[in-house]
Amino acid sequence: MSRKLSQSVDDEFDDIVKRYEQFLNGNGSGYFDVEELESIVDYYLRKGRTKDSSNAIEFGLQLHPASVSLKTKRAKLYLVAGDVQKAFRILESIADSGDYEVTLLRIETLLRLGRIKEAGMFTYEIFERETEDIDNICLDLSFIYIAQLDFETALRLLKKAEIFNPKNTDVLFELAFCYEQLTLTNKAIETYNRILNADSYMSEAWFNLGQIYFGLQDFNNAVNAYDYAVAINESDSLSWLQKGHSHFQLSEFEKAIAAYIEYEKITLEPEQAHLFIGECYEKLEKFDMALEYYNKAQEKLTDNYDVLTGIGICLLELERFTESLTYIRQAISVQEDAPDAWIYLAEAFIGMDDTQNALLAYLKSIGLDPNQPDALMAIANICMDNGEYKTALQYYLTAFELDNTLEYIEIFIAVAYFKNNNYEMSKIFLKKASYSNLDALKLFFEICPEAVEIDSFML
Repeated sequence: MSRKLSQSVDDEFDDIVKRYEQFLNGNGSGYFDVEELESIVDYYLRKGRTKDSSNAIEFGLQLHPASVSLKTKRAKLYLVAGDVQKAFRILESIADSGDYEVTLLRIETLLRLGRIKEAGMFTYEIFERETEDIDNICLDLSFIYIAQLDFETALRLLKKAEIFNPKNTDVLFELAFCYEQLTLTNKAIETYNRILNADSYMSEAWFNLGQIYFGLQDFNNAVNAYDYAVAINESDSLSWLQKGHSHFQLSEFEKAIAAYIEYEKITLEPEQAHLFIGECYEKLEKFDMALEYYNKAQEKLTDNYDVLTGIGICLLELERFTESLTYIRQAISVQEDAPDAWIYLAEAFIGMDDTQNALLAYLKSIGLDPNQPDALMAIANICMDNGEYKTALQYYLTAFELDNTLEYIEIFIAVAYFKNNNYEMSKIFLKKASYSNLDALKLFFEICPEAVEIDSFML
């Protein structure tokens, strides 16, 4: 579950960096003190220009080979690049002066090397040395343990921070996050509510609370949380998106469309909004509107399975069977192992009275997913029409085992048994059918009028 809490950074191109780059281009002085070089390195790191940052460190160490701060930054850069052993060797070369940043890097390096106990010793030493700002120290340490997915240790540190300063919002956010990761959902909800009690305008907390409720499938509370998030920040595209998804799950398709339209206005990928809106109109059985949005989505999402099947389904519902085949086949070419697409293909063939190809498509679908009682019943119906009564009976019985509530299934089984001359079993299922369907006998005799002439069959 993603968090939206972030810190702003001043990326202003200051005079020091400008002077450094002028020197690289052959102009200006080539001397910079350690603090200036640290600023240059940090600037490039913030910009994601790790190579430039690395070059600045190398240049700085040529000027100031004994600089602990530059060596520390070199170790940090190796950690970012994933070269933990090199970072460890650099840190080992630095005398343990109790420097806070160096100690944090030692802990992170040791954890990534799997040397948990040694990392724990350095963590303990920090608390032996530091007596102030404990909450933020715990927060810094928790980030290291969270990065290593050690949420239990991070949680212990954050609880310590909370005791020291229960109003530290950054601590509470990370505390809630750890509770989420450890599936302590009620604790996470309680913590986000504490944040909101302190400041009800924290849109990040409302969003995260909505995400928890969404994961719990408590979509009403999720909608409520996302409503607050977008009321605070109308440009919060993720909250609009999740609000739409929540309404969709509640079958509130008109409200979902309204939320998706707001998302469409903000996002850089409106084709996703078009897809979701198309799905809503499809659920509302407004197939022409659904097609309009699916076609918009396809302009960018040309090979998207959901878009292609969405168009295919709408064309099926509009009885444009030949057109639907084109899109359903495209969907299958994108995702050949999707059982649903083969069902849609079968339905298109049924609409075209091509039962042979429909049967092949149904068989392909249940080969991918045997647990499809509706498809099994459709296969049985085709077999019945083809006079393959024994095969039809097998498919009906398999469908019945999976779902005995299928409409008319007991009547069809009774018919299939009758066609196989098993009158006793036919009568048993016909009796079952008559309990739930008053027209069962009438339907049966319409399909099997010859049963009236058989004395041993009469109920």
